Amino acid sequence: MSVWARLNPKGLDMNRFSTALIAVALAAFATGVVAQKPSVYPAKKQTSQQQKKDDGECLAWAKKDTGIDPAAASQPAPQKTGPAVGGGERVKGAAGGAIIGGIAGNAGAGAVVGTAVGGVKARQNQKGENEQAQQQQQQTLNTYYKAYGACMEGRGYTVK
Repeated sequence: MSVWARLNPKGLDMNRFSTALIAVALAAFATGVVAQKPSVYPAKKQTSQQQKKDDGECLAWAKKDTGIDPAAASQPAPQKTGPAVGGGERVKGAAGGAIIGGIAGNAGAGAVVGTAVGGVKARQNQKGENEQAQQQQQQTLNTYYKAYGACMEGRGYTVK
């Protein structure tokens, strides 16, 4: 069995499979948090042993000072998905579509179209909420690392 056949058990053509794979990779990258620990340089000739000690103490101080646990804060932001979210939008869409469809003589078709429109609105709302959660998470980590950097600078390190 070829590698392509193992990667593509459903028999998708290569273009569709590649597009799907790229979309999954981009989605995984987009949900990751970008904040990272700043780089620290011993500007006053501190030894590596001293730098390790200062690093540990400043990480602990930043956690205590900000109340932020970077291990917890760097977990992927919860993503809202699924049919339960936005159900109200779908119901509103179905009702509106049924009314419009009833006027036009086909309430069933109107309800189907209305449900689809409601689903689109629900997905847009979910996307906005997910992006807002990710931005909040980013700001939280930035606050923590700003405190860490201030501590290290106070101990004579250059922080970038």
